[in-house]
Amino acid sequence: MSLYRQVRPLAFKLPPETAHTIGKRILGGLQSTGPTRAAVRWRYQYRHPSLSIDRFGTTFPNPIGVAAGFDKNAEVLRALSDLGFGFVEAGTVTPYPQEGNSRPRLFRLRNDEAMINRMGFNGDGMEAVRRRLESRPPSETPLGINIGKMNTSDESEALEDYRRVFSRLRPHGDYFVVNVSCPNTPDEFDEDDPEHLRSIFEVLTAENDRGKPILVKIGPESPTESLLELVDIVEAFDLDGLVATNTTTRRDDLTSSDRTEWGGLSGKPLESRSTEVVRTLAENTELPIIGVGGVDSAQSAYDKIKAGASLVQLYTGFVYNGPSTAREINEGLVELLQRDGFDSIEDAVGADLA
Repeated sequence: MSLYRQVRPLAFKLPPETAHTIGKRILGGLQSTGPTRAAVRWRYQYRHPSLSIDRFGTTFPNPIGVAAGFDKNAEVLRALSDLGFGFVEAGTVTPYPQEGNSRPRLFRLRNDEAMINRMGFNGDGMEAVRRRLESRPPSETPLGINIGKMNTSDESEALEDYRRVFSRLRPHGDYFVVNVSCPNTPDEFDEDDPEHLRSIFEVLTAENDRGKPILVKIGPESPTESLLELVDIVEAFDLDGLVATNTTTRRDDLTSSDRTEWGGLSGKPLESRSTEVVRTLAENTELPIIGVGGVDSAQSAYDKIKAGASLVQLYTGFVYNGPSTAREINEGLVELLQRDGFDSIEDAVGADLA
């Protein structure tokens, strides 16, 4: 049994947000000196040529990334890289600092290997994130930046929010994700309305004079016809990819005591639906897809890759499985590739599609 599995019961006695804060402080300490970084890399990084994949004009050393929400303010990017993740997505970043929703707003559903969050885009704001990114040393690990609006913004103000964050952080991200599908922010207007999406993409493409890759994160509840309409819009604006999926508001077949809390559900219960969305998208577009939802093992990552995801992300699986998560998944992926006769992750992408 790993050390993390031994100490996890103690950590899980703490409120989830408190445990998350303590965990990030530990990661911050580990990335603060060269010797500790080297020790972490020696213990947790796993490199194999078959895991490397090129997307968005960038080489990803492996396809396993940290989803937005874990490192909202870009505070522990180096530590996450040292733990063996192939990329990290910071954010959601908003133009200005905001508190988010009141606590408690993060809940573990241990029986279901899931979490519910209603954080509400809490964060330090784009200027604090920009300062951290400007001061960090060069990294081999690609960085995505997830951008969002202020909770108080109306439809027109939201457009300026997206533009402002993208413009300010544009030099620092390898790709950017427009987050219009979060179930944890106020419903001021229909954020995934097709006309609103077109307005966002018009603003961002006009601002994107450096050709930074722009992706869109979608929710798991969208019916097929809505997914296909979104694909049409994304392709019409010549955007670069899709992230599938965000958290869900559904509560099917859960057993944990906190299952009735409102917010976005992540983790194992989302795995099948998010993979279905990945497959539907991959069958209808050649745009690269980042698959997220219920990834906690090599097999769950591999299922999304074979369904059409070029890259996958996790958050809840990292919380439950600890610092060896990326290494264990990547080692397992190499075994699965070899078993099935694939030379690389690239060869496995979409292998299950008809």
